[in-house]
Amino acid sequence: MSLTKVEFARAAAMEAQQLRLSRMLRMSDRDLRALLSGDPAEAAEWVLSAAEHGIPAAQLRLGRMLLEGRGVPRDEPAAFEWFSRAARRGNAEAMNMLGRCHENGWGVPVDLAAAASHYRSSALGRHDWGEYNFANMLFDGRGVACDRPQALHWYLRAARQGHGRAMNLLGRCLEEGWGCSRSLDDAAYWYRRSAEAGYFRGQLNHALMLAENGRAALAAEWFDKAAAAGNDDIRRAIVRILATASDPALIEVAARARALCG
Repeated sequence: MSLTKVEFARAAAMEAQQLRLSRMLRMSDRDLRALLSGDPAEAAEWVLSAAEHGIPAAQLRLGRMLLEGRGVPRDEPAAFEWFSRAARRGNAEAMNMLGRCHENGWGVPVDLAAAASHYRSSALGRHDWGEYNFANMLFDGRGVACDRPQALHWYLRAARQGHGRAMNLLGRCLEEGWGCSRSLDDAAYWYRRSAEAGYFRGQLNHALMLAENGRAALAAEWFDKAAAAGNDDIRRAIVRILATASDPALIEVAARARALCG
């Protein structure tokens, strides 16, 4: 009995998927990660096969591809479903993505309580973005009761993992005394760490502290880095901050920042 064209195509697709799975199962973890993280258009079939086979990293990757429309048509509800599958298998990064979906209304209605719950699960799984996002919810009282000491705790955990944004907000809390005793020395430390990690707001705050302590030449370097890495709002802020500067290096920085503004 001969197969119809549709049946033949279905059988060929199933065979191709089995061959992909067989090949992936023989790969090292390093080779598998490289395959699944490649160009979305080229990796799509491999990612889908691995996701359907139950590999959490592939389920997470497929969810991101669907969310962004990279390599596959954009489909936010389908992205949410794949994040959910990966999260059920203990993937903390997928838990964070579920939080983002609930916070931003990607594929599901906005639900800040659900977002906070998923961020908390991700944070407990030691995912740095989960820690940072959960801290933000606690700091602002979004989806959970406002608790700035607890927010500080989670910023610190993320910062210790090298999260540049968390370092900057930890520095801000310490500078302002939000949820903790005020400590300018500790704030300066975390602003510097954030700046060195490449986060433009950390670079700006680090530069401000350097300028306030009379270290204009070094401050100018970090203002320049913040202007280059940041957006026009940051550049305009630098221009405003340095409007009354008398040091030649800082005056030049303000001129360069103004020139970069769109």
